[in-house]
Amino acid sequence: MAEDLNSMYHVSGQVKWFDPEKGFGFVVADEGGPDILLHVNVLRNFGQSSVADGTKIEIVTHRTDRGIQAVEIVSIAAPDREEIAVLADFEDLDQDELRQLPLEPARVKWFDKGKGFGFANAFGLSDDIFLHIEVLRQSGLSDLQPGEALALRVIEGKRGRMALEVHAWEAAQIEFDD
Repeated sequence: MAEDLNSMYHVSGQVKWFDPEKGFGFVVADEGGPDILLHVNVLRNFGQSSVADGTKIEIVTHRTDRGIQAVEIVSIAAPDREEIAVLADFEDLDQDELRQLPLEPARVKWFDKGKGFGFANAFGLSDDIFLHIEVLRQSGLSDLQPGEALALRVIEGKRGRMALEVHAWEAAQIEFDD
């Protein structure tokens, strides 16, 4: 990257780590170079409050006198996985059928990262949707905040409605617009 402090650069890379409690993390560019600061406000502008380590990300960066910072997120892709199923509740289900389920708009009721689970409610419904930390990680997220808007693929599990995939609300908007 050039030394021009006023230039913006489009960068593809991977999230090195992100700590929602600290409000920041770092991205490593595919082409190498110094770590890129990712502030929680940039992530929130994209519609997420967290991002999982190892997640593929495209960002617009700006070089400052303190280093390179992300100023905009172009896209986030969850870490690669061969199958959607990560929990026993999903193992006997047809993976192709699961990928065809529609995204449901929902809002986080509560999520406790330490316990490894939480709940959301689909808009217009009072039934709880179980959110497991492993599903969150497989979806490229590391934590959720109460009231956060999401788009969920939901199945009827052995113990009730369960999220199969979790996406930022903007993902649902894109799918609904298609």
